[in-house]
Amino acid sequence: VQLQASGGGLVQAGGSLRLICAQSGRTFTNRRTTWFRQAPGKEREFVASIKWSGGYTDYAESVKGRFTISRDNAKKTVYLQMNSLRPEDTAVYYCAASPSVIDSNRASENAYAYWGQGTQVTVSS
Repeated sequence: VQLQASGGGLVQAGGSLRLICAQSGRTFTNRRTTWFRQAPGKEREFVASIKWSGGYTDYAESVKGRFTISRDNAKKTVYLQMNSLRPEDTAVYYCAASPSVIDSNRASENAYAYWGQGTQVTVSS
């Protein structure tokens, strides 16, 4: 499985960006795709997650109401729509996928076998 993350950029506070995680290679069932982010000097943190079957979503408290994760099954693509961006959202954003992560581990980066290369999001004040 290969993941390609894109869509990052520079935006002013209050602006919007849409991140894209395109997936290719061997398909699998029971998969979940999750966005993480890592700001300079900080640990990687969970942002949002979606289950391909049923489309169930989950968000970090810091992004609830501002970010929306969605997927296109046919295109094997996951999107992260980010609105009302804040300077503290500045980070490298990574998408990760797993065929077998259980729900209780969805926010743990150690649960994911496949990672994209990361895309930089910079929000200016």
